[in-house]
Amino acid sequence: QAQLVESGGGLVQPGGSLRLSCAASGRSFSVYAMGWFRQAPGEERKLVASVRWPGGSTYYEDSVQGRFTASRDQRKNTGYLQMNNLKPEDTAVYYCAVQRAGWGQTYDIWGQGTQVTVSS
Repeated sequence: QAQLVESGGGLVQPGGSLRLSCAASGRSFSVYAMGWFRQAPGEERKLVASVRWPGGSTYYEDSVQGRFTASRDQRKNTGYLQMNNLKPEDTAVYYCAVQRAGWGQTYDIWGQGTQVTVSS
């Protein structure tokens, strides 16, 4: 089955770093863009970063600008979210999602989510 498998979450101290990975698994599909979303308890899921496969252009929410970097390995159909200088308010479940090439701009394939906890 076409799916995204996330890894790299965990517990980190404030100021620390984590790198999340998001890899296509199972039935193949073509990626146009990958978005990174997060959802904290009681809050709506929101987009915090994205990367376009052709050319690698990126978008960042203001709250993560300068701290997070989205990238991709086109050969592996794998995306990465490098998170530096993490803050307690970054604590959330992080989800990757993709826009499939030829399927418009909808994020319609989602990873399982990975917990990121920033705490002393």
